[in-house]
Amino acid sequence: MSTGHPANYPTELEHDVALRDGTLVHIRPIRPDDASRLQDLHGRLSLNSAYQRFFSVVKRLPPGWARILATVDYHRRLALVAEDPAGAGALIAVGRYDAIDESDDVEVAFVVQDSWQNRGLGTIIFDEILRAAAARSYRRFLAYVLADNQRMLDMITRFTRVESRKVEHSVTELRFTLVPAQETSP
Repeated sequence: MSTGHPANYPTELEHDVALRDGTLVHIRPIRPDDASRLQDLHGRLSLNSAYQRFFSVVKRLPPGWARILATVDYHRRLALVAEDPAGAGALIAVGRYDAIDESDDVEVAFVVQDSWQNRGLGTIIFDEILRAAAARSYRRFLAYVLADNQRMLDMITRFTRVESRKVEHSVTELRFTLVPAQETSP
């Protein structure tokens, strides 16, 4: 692990969270030196989880993609990672947003390692990335979700205000905003 942080690294986003079963995981902004850990995380995903995140079967995350995904500016592009408490910095989840054009819209996406699913981590990382975007003045969100990914569709519907939903070629495009309580929560 790196001993220093990149320029503009938002240390205020580092913290521990408790999952439903009481397990503590560390959430922090991604760093460029996480590229190989992203590849490792991708390698631990089931084919279904990888497909639901990337909409194609990518058996191994290419090093170039990993570098791009791990290198963010912490404002227009931000990713948060969750670390395995027993895994020497191994990543178990990642949530990200990327600004769209010059608007206040961002596209969001996240993935949770299969063995860590159903413990509340997806909801936590989703909420954390939305709040980080809102703190950086982004107010509208966009997510592309496979139409058969009912868990993701339900979560977005449950925790946000969906403004539009469009399905095309088995992909659901959701545009949504935070509900007022999320906008003001710490």
